[in-house]
Amino acid sequence: MTSLLSSILSVVVMTSFVLGNSANIFIAMGNCLDWVKSHKVSTADGILTALAVSRIGMLWLILLNWCSTVLNPALVTSEVQMIISNTWTVTNHFNLWFTAILSLFYLLKIANFSNLVFLHLKNRVKYVIVQIMLVNFVFLVCQLAVLNIDLRIWKKELEGNVTRKVELRDAVKISHISLYTLLTFIPFVISLICFLLLACSLWKHLRNVRHHGQGFLPSSTKVHVKAMQTVVSFLLLFVIYFISFVISLWDFDTSLSKTVKMTCQAIGILYPANHSFILIWGSKKLKQTFLSGLWQMRYWIQGPSSQLSDLRGLQD
Repeated sequence: MTSLLSSILSVVVMTSFVLGNSANIFIAMGNCLDWVKSHKVSTADGILTALAVSRIGMLWLILLNWCSTVLNPALVTSEVQMIISNTWTVTNHFNLWFTAILSLFYLLKIANFSNLVFLHLKNRVKYVIVQIMLVNFVFLVCQLAVLNIDLRIWKKELEGNVTRKVELRDAVKISHISLYTLLTFIPFVISLICFLLLACSLWKHLRNVRHHGQGFLPSSTKVHVKAMQTVVSFLLLFVIYFISFVISLWDFDTSLSKTVKMTCQAIGILYPANHSFILIWGSKKLKQTFLSGLWQMRYWIQGPSSQLSDLRGLQD
């Protein structure tokens, strides 16, 4: 039963890895090519590119951790575990904060409020983004410090250089999980507040539309809805990812320990893989490029006869 479940979850992980990498590479390459052509890049495209790059690294690390812990546990040495843990912490940190910054960017660019603080931030979007990045670098250093203390204790226990001290190990692990939860909670709350404010702005906008008796929804309404879809999809997927990650950190004294951890790892990869497709669908430029690529692929697979039949259909 365990081997069957392992095979099924491996298929899920590999499929999510391929699809997620394809989506993130598409986002990064599309924005980079646009930057080469126009010699400039917008703030939104820059955030999306940085987010895509961090998720590419995150997906590779999830796959590497899956192969080393599930498919071939013999590969998990203390050195390998330290490298994977530190690199994953960095990519996960930037992934969270770039997503929060993207949510904040949508809020400041799309929402309309008369509040003086909001208007001040709205006029200084780039400055706000730079300040947030500087602050989260401090958070990253603190998280890496606690993580490496935990890993050094774990390494010494494996090497037998110290006696096993369960209380010390558990205390460090609790501090690690607590710090991770706190530093995860901050960007999550930022994204949640952005979603609530976008919803409030959309409600006010729709009320004004009804008040003026417009029979159609203006383009600004559609922009509001797309931004909210992007943010709420991140919130929902990340809650699932966060819960699965925290569960996988704990050591269960049951026969289901390995099964639980395998399932949590497989569920965790769905967040960085699937949310990128929502980002593509929410961006008009990326969506058009993606659909254009699909049409070109269809013609390439079906050959010139398909193009000829389409032309005849247009003539008829």
